[in-house]
Amino acid sequence: MSKEILLLVDALAREKNVDTDIVFLALEMALASATKKKHGDDIEVRVEIDRHSGFFESFQKWTVVNDSDWLSETLEMPMSEATKRKADAQPGDIIEDPLEPIDFGRIGAQAAKQVIFQKIRDAEREQILADFLSRGDNLVTGTVKRIERGNAIIESGRLEALLPRDQMILKENLRIGDRVRAFMQKVERSNRGPQLMLSRTAPEFIIKLFELEVPEIEEGLLEILAAARDPGMRAKIAVKSNDRRIDPIGTCVGMRGTRVQAVTGELGGERVDIILWSDDPAQFVINALAPAEVSSILVDEDKHSIDVVVEEDQLAKAIGARGQNVRLASELTGWELNIMTIDQAEEKSDKERTSVRELFMTRLDVDEDVADVLVQEGFSTLEEIAYVPMAELQAIEAFDEDTLNELRSRARDALLTEAIASEEQVDSIADDLLNLKGMDTELARNLAGKGIRTMDDLADLAVDELHELTGIDEDRARELIMTAREPWFN
Repeated sequence: MSKEILLLVDALAREKNVDTDIVFLALEMALASATKKKHGDDIEVRVEIDRHSGFFESFQKWTVVNDSDWLSETLEMPMSEATKRKADAQPGDIIEDPLEPIDFGRIGAQAAKQVIFQKIRDAEREQILADFLSRGDNLVTGTVKRIERGNAIIESGRLEALLPRDQMILKENLRIGDRVRAFMQKVERSNRGPQLMLSRTAPEFIIKLFELEVPEIEEGLLEILAAARDPGMRAKIAVKSNDRRIDPIGTCVGMRGTRVQAVTGELGGERVDIILWSDDPAQFVINALAPAEVSSILVDEDKHSIDVVVEEDQLAKAIGARGQNVRLASELTGWELNIMTIDQAEEKSDKERTSVRELFMTRLDVDEDVADVLVQEGFSTLEEIAYVPMAELQAIEAFDEDTLNELRSRARDALLTEAIASEEQVDSIADDLLNLKGMDTELARNLAGKGIRTMDDLADLAVDELHELTGIDEDRARELIMTAREPWFN
């Protein structure tokens, strides 16, 4: 019998090209399953096969539990009994007793085979996947093997991968036998083993396609540094040349457009805009909004947003059909883009100047003329007046030194008063709200200023209310509210 086991393991390992230990583990599971059926399905069984002799032993397992927690005679052993067998037994320990081994020849061949082959199939899939991943190639080329609920199963050599319906290009209708390229997005682990997930809509897919068509990218002479897509409709890629002699846009387009047309054909006619990369965010945004012409641009690094001003006749081009152009440009550059006409920009600028003027008049207790001078000189916050180098303030010709010192003093006093009020506000906030998971001091201050000072106050809010009150995104608002409501359910 032991020789029969060794021969079986060796034969299966050679046939399936997997490690013998995988086959031994599968066989142990099969023997354990058969042993359970003989002695009762409600017991836990472990089978151990000697890797050299083929001899195997079977054991029944119990988990040690406290006497008060003992529920199952066949699966658990109370501490009072376990300590008789093992003096230092602790809850969670495993106690084993030998079982009479079953006759290997009497095991149902089909049942054993099913367990063994399933384990081997899993090991094969893991090995094939590991071989693919080791190549570092994220582009999969294969054939549609079958369609399941709209999802396509792609076969590439010995590799099988899943292309979900929502990762196919719009209006794409794949059929069995079709040749397909896709980007390997991730590997999902499940009870059925690892599953390779593909995408034809990911921005990385278009980058990989250009790498295939443009040899200069593989040679390192060109780089594609970003991509954004509206799959099947339009895409933008940002390219950079590492060789001054090479035109990055012309190289990607190819002779008579052959290279970009090859990519467009693979993407179902998706129009591709090739943009010149720039380290300067403003210039990069101007390039990304092509073909629209930009009149001026204002970068707000704190909000990570850019106001883009265009002529009235360029507004439609800048925004694009259904906002497509500005949306793709925003995704490509990583900046929030606000498109506006010259009139809208002037109106916004007037509102901001009025707001800053009123701030200075109220907090510094100065008249409108003084506030106007500060605004015209480019000051927009109390911090700037309080802490910029004195030389910058002295450049204001309209004020003498005494006036400047007085303005600086008032600004610092106003900031100190604000800081004290802020601390007092924090003191008024209940500890349960301050210590709530996901809460920070700045948000707590913001909430306190709107009358939300306890965890119950927060729990009473709706998600959209919290979003409107604080400006935080809805996902974070939902998480905070659900955390605040946990005591209600407990």
